[in-house]
Amino acid sequence: MQMELDRFADGRWPWWVAGPALGLLVVGFFLVSNQPLGASGAYAETAKVLTGRKDAISWRVWYLVGIPIGGFLGVTLVGNGFEPRTGYEPLVEAWNSNLVVGAVVLVGATVMGYGARMAGGCTSGHGICGTAQRSPASIAATCTFMAVAIAATWVLGLLGVK
Repeated sequence: MQMELDRFADGRWPWWVAGPALGLLVVGFFLVSNQPLGASGAYAETAKVLTGRKDAISWRVWYLVGIPIGGFLGVTLVGNGFEPRTGYEPLVEAWNSNLVVGAVVLVGATVMGYGARMAGGCTSGHGICGTAQRSPASIAATCTFMAVAIAATWVLGLLGVK
């Protein structure tokens, strides 16, 4: 128990706090606004705002912008400080440019957001918001995501990839 409580000190919340808090946030938000809280929905609404559509829900732009800002503030104010880790070290060494890595991440995030929107939602949207609404499609999608993730982890473990 003490080890789990020690996670608060280094900026990581234990699952038994973060999970219920996220669940309460999603359900509470749905009760207050009658709308799901999701990143791909915010992505779509941001695209609507940028293209000047009249039916856009403009507050979702702030939600989308707030994700990286909140993450940065969280690790800066609560965590151990900001330490960028791209996971693209070989790419950085090959091209010797953080600008290239930033461009790759930006393009990848844009394509991922577009793909999630075309699929009717992202993994977290289906897994958190969709299952909270008892959507059969979201439950099926979440089961599929989890099964594939478990299988991929198992195969990577067999191959010795960490």
